[in-house]
Amino acid sequence: MSLDLLFNAIVSGLLLGGFYAAMSLGLSISFGMLDIVNITHPAIIVLGAYLAWWLHGAYGIDPIVAAFLMAPLFVVLGIAVYRLYYDRFERDAGGGDSLRGLAFFFGLLFIVEMILILAFGVDYRNVNTPYTDVSLNLGFVNLPYRLLIPFLLSTTLLLLIREFFRRTYFGRAVSAVAQDPLALQLMGVDPVKVKGYAFGLSLAVAGFSGAMLIIIQSVQPAAGREYIGLVFAVCVLGGMGNLMGTLFAAMVLGIAESMTSTFAGPSWAPAVSFGLLLLTLAFRPQGIFGK
Repeated sequence: MSLDLLFNAIVSGLLLGGFYAAMSLGLSISFGMLDIVNITHPAIIVLGAYLAWWLHGAYGIDPIVAAFLMAPLFVVLGIAVYRLYYDRFERDAGGGDSLRGLAFFFGLLFIVEMILILAFGVDYRNVNTPYTDVSLNLGFVNLPYRLLIPFLLSTTLLLLIREFFRRTYFGRAVSAVAQDPLALQLMGVDPVKVKGYAFGLSLAVAGFSGAMLIIIQSVQPAAGREYIGLVFAVCVLGGMGNLMGTLFAAMVLGIAESMTSTFAGPSWAPAVSFGLLLLTLAFRPQGIFGK
């Protein structure tokens, strides 16, 4: 086994892991902090990828710029989806009907996919930017910009959101809302608004990671299904709602997938996510860092 090949596989895994952290961050917020099992999350990522592709093709907007331009749209979408979810499944069920809520998000996943198929067809879509096929060479280490840029932006976003949750009143309210909404109400805080804004933030992060996805690879409407196991594996492995745990777990998963693709073949890589998820649930269901 070539040492150069091994080292490049590890570096590629770390870069991929940073992107996986952004993909899983929104789910860590909705599932880990709000106790909302948003199965639609990967489809929202693909929706963000298609919108970034459309903005690039129609107006020449770089996907990086599109990631920030789309954020308000996804926040509003998230607030609207949560309000519908709350009216139909949380308020009437006195705190939530997990089975019916899960069915709601499964249905929403297929609706998003169908909208994408009707709007854009089933062909793969990609973007070509000045940095798509350019790499940074550091000796025998090769850093493709299409992986390096999403890595830097994704890890920076995760760390900023973590600090936002730690240092702001809203962040502390989000951390508490799933644990004791009554206590928040006694403090004059509306738990429904807090969860709505936080869910909007989780969808904005999903849209952001979708813009990063279109930089890395081509997408098609059902591409989100490939990432369902991955994002849940990262959330569970890192500890539900633990953002630094999410980053660490994403790095572990990225390296594992990169090593598997390099030395066993890319067809084995998807099994890594589900394998780590099953092992974590079996031996440490609270995750590496706990909730």
